[in-house]
Amino acid sequence: MRVVISVFLLLAAVSAGASTADASYRDIFGKEFLTKPWAGGQVEESVCISCHASDIIKPEIRDIPQEWKKSWHYHNNVSCEDCHGGDPEDAEMSMSPERGFVGTPEYSEVPEMCGKCHIGILKNYLESGHGKALKASKTGPNCVTCHGSHDIQKASIKIINEARCSRCHSYERAKIMKQALFLTEKKIRDIDNNLKRLKREGVFTDEEDKSLFRTHAEYRTLFHTVNVGLVKKSTDKFAKKLGLIEDKIDKTFRELEFRKNFSAFLMMVFIGMGIVVFMLAKTYKD
Repeated sequence: MRVVISVFLLLAAVSAGASTADASYRDIFGKEFLTKPWAGGQVEESVCISCHASDIIKPEIRDIPQEWKKSWHYHNNVSCEDCHGGDPEDAEMSMSPERGFVGTPEYSEVPEMCGKCHIGILKNYLESGHGKALKASKTGPNCVTCHGSHDIQKASIKIINEARCSRCHSYERAKIMKQALFLTEKKIRDIDNNLKRLKREGVFTDEEDKSLFRTHAEYRTLFHTVNVGLVKKSTDKFAKKLGLIEDKIDKTFRELEFRKNFSAFLMMVFIGMGIVVFMLAKTYKD
């Protein structure tokens, strides 16, 4: 398997523009095969990672694996083939269209690639000013304009900022959008923190976690419309949904507090009984 990967790396280097004048086959063979242990104890890794992390690949795409490993995708088990297709376990077929390999999409096709998973967001994006601008000019903002490509982080209201938005237009409209989202964003963050507190107390919060995730996902989908009026109109709906989750969390906190107080009360009773028994025993001996 290591031999096959080495041959694949050589072919990938040629296709990526590596110069055989600078690196002969003997040099590449020595660097990528002879200098690496291949007998026993091998850790299986993706062909995609092996190739892109190699010294023979173009410098501008060599950092992709490290960027991806810091991303929200990586932490949620979204791998190279989930977006780009191909076979990460077979060097010969890794970039084969027969295995669904699509490679890097054209700029205007990026939303369709991301939309394979983010279906609701894609629909709202295509109907938004951003989506219409991309369709009209092929150069309008797409997903990576705001989120990046391989180092994608968990979505946050912080993504709406003057430095990013003013690259395409004035920040004023984006600022209004951010203000409209602020209260809902804060409520989601507070609920998430309270759920973490409950988990530290040993409380099972699976139902509340799922409910928050669904509400949060719907909320994220909404603001890809880039429609301030719609966001403001939907604020009450999200406030009610989040309020139901908050009520459950508050109830759980009250139950925990009651149990702690009751446990303390029982402890005091037992201590009191112990003192009484001790005093009675002492009196009896006297």
